[in-house]
Parts: sequence; C-alpha cells; structure tokens
Amino acid sequence: MRTALVLFSGGQDSTACLAWALDRFERVETIGFDYRQRHSVELNQRAEIRSKIVKLDPAWPPRLGEDHMLDLGLLGEISQTAMTRDIAIVCDEKGLPNTFVPGRNLMFFTFAAAIATRRGLRHLVGGMCETDYSGYPDCRDDTLKAMQIALNLGMEKNFIIDTPLMWLDKADTWRLAESLGGSAFVDLIIEATHSCYLGDREHKWDWGFGCGACPACQLRAEGWRKYRAE
Repeated sequence: MRTALVLFSGGQDSTACLAWALDRFERVETIGFDYRQRHSVELNQRAEIRSKIVKLDPAWPPRLGEDHMLDLGLLGEISQTAMTRDIAIVCDEKGLPNTFVPGRNLMFFTFAAAIATRRGLRHLVGGMCETDYSGYPDCRDDTLKAMQIALNLGMEKNFIIDTPLMWLDKADTWRLAESLGGSAFVDLIIEATHSCYLGDREHKWDWGFGCGACPACQLRAEGWRKYRAE
C-alpha cells in the first residue's frame, strides 16, 4: 500500500510535494485540474516538471507512474473570483482574498479519491499550508482531516491525506526542496514551476517567473529571501 496520488498543479508547492512523495512511496501518480484558472499556464509546466524531476534521484524514475488531467471547467463557470475572472485581487471585510475559489480543494480531493480508488492508490498528497497561506479555509488542517474522514466513510476506503507543507513557511518549503533534490531541484523549481496568479511568465526573478506583485509572487519572493538569508 505504499502508493500515492499527488495533487500536482505545476506550482512550487505541489512540485515540492511530488518530490516528497517520490522519496517515500513505491508508486506515485499525479493528478491535475483545469478549472479555467486565470494562471492556466501552470498546467503547461506539468509535463516538463515530471520529465525533469525524475532525473534528480536514480530511485525516482521507476516510481513515477501515470498522470491524470481532469476538466473541471464547471468550477470556473460558477466561481466569480479573481482566480477565474480578469478582476482585481482584493480582500473582503473578513480579510479573505477574492482569489479564494469556494469548494476547490474539497472538489479536488473528491475527484482525486475517485481516481485513487480505480488506480489502487492509498495516499492523497496535497500542498495545502496553514502557516503561510492566504486565509483560505479549505487549506486548514482541520478541514483536510475532516475531508479524510468524509472520503473514507463515503467510499468505504482507508485513504490518508498527506499535507507535508502544512506547518512550513515558504522559506521552509525552499529548504525542503533542497533537502530532497539539492541545488538542482531548487533550480528546477525556479525555472519550471509557476505560482503567479496572473499567469506572468515574461518576468524572471531570482525566485522564478511571475508578475512580482500578486499575493502568490510576494509570498514566494519573501520565502526565497528568507531562505537565502539563512
């Protein structure tokens, strides 16, 4: 049962989680979701990352299995958010940014569990984080623990939801990447992954590509500065 399905978007966090899973499980598959996200360029990076990440460790190539891509366009259609519409990124009166897509992670794990059932995979790995995050309620540890219980009850399975980044800040995520694949993996994250909410791959920074101004870019840049300083 040392098998895992990684929720793999093509961003920094999910790429770190993919390496984490390859380091621990005998068979690892990946799943991505096209929900008409504004930064859909991240999906274009997935194949490149998958092809290059296995070169970091001789044990990883035979462990990396199939990739699954699901069309969740309906989620984008019903979501009036800055992640799925060309609107300014702002916060509401409670401080929740309008990049929050209601139900997104809950839906992701539900579909991932359905695929995992068919593929015989037990661990569901996601890059959610409660330490450095934008206040998204579906990234909280309590939410995902409840989700694990619901999936196991509803599907009569024994899934384990793993969130290796839950209690790490972005500097820790950079350090985790270095510990898993050395400087070569850090370079891969810089060159190939994409996290910018605006989908900007024209501007290059020392931490990677992005607009440099959206919340995702600011978080990634600050984590990089802290990581490099330490």
